[in-house]
Amino acid sequence: MSLLNDIDHKHIAEAIRSAESRTSGEIYAVVARRSDSYFFVAGFTAACGIIFAAMIVAIAAHWYWFTIPLPTFGLAILAAFLSSVLVLWFVPGITMLLVPRRVRYRRAHQNAVQQFLARNVHLTAERTGILLFVSQAERYAEVIADAGINAKVGQDEWNNIVSLLIDHAKKGEVASGFLQAIERAGLLLEKHFPVGQADINELDDHLVEL
Repeated sequence: MSLLNDIDHKHIAEAIRSAESRTSGEIYAVVARRSDSYFFVAGFTAACGIIFAAMIVAIAAHWYWFTIPLPTFGLAILAAFLSSVLVLWFVPGITMLLVPRRVRYRRAHQNAVQQFLARNVHLTAERTGILLFVSQAERYAEVIADAGINAKVGQDEWNNIVSLLIDHAKKGEVASGFLQAIERAGLLLEKHFPVGQADINELDDHLVEL
């Protein structure tokens, strides 16, 4: 199921074309439903929780002189682990609750870098491409600018755009976030990289969904 409908995609493509008509920079937009399944990370977290709970139960049983047969105790731990695996497999939305924020953001950042390279944003003639990236499940956004832009524009200048994308992602307003981000990015690029007579469009003007 697509995150955005055809009308949203059309409006975003038009916004990119409009922004690029005023600058020699190139804007590429990518949105991912999530940047990883996180199944194994969540499974590890669940396993650690089960082991910790088993230790608490074992200590409590010893303290209160309550005997639990070892086979029963072992089978209970195994059943708890298998149950957690099944829940994570059939209800993948729960995995995000068991993944540390640092891990989520690291995976989303890696995905953004991979998209920057895979979509050839780094291969424009003047190295003036930027990637607007959002990973919805992680509520993560990033702007990656190529070397030509980094020479004149610091990452601090992109932070407002990143915050805008994140705020809209949290509200489920991905399309609106991209439209505003594209407009602001276009103004920033226009300031530092005005359009020239020999300017050509080097990247596709549309939003890519992963």
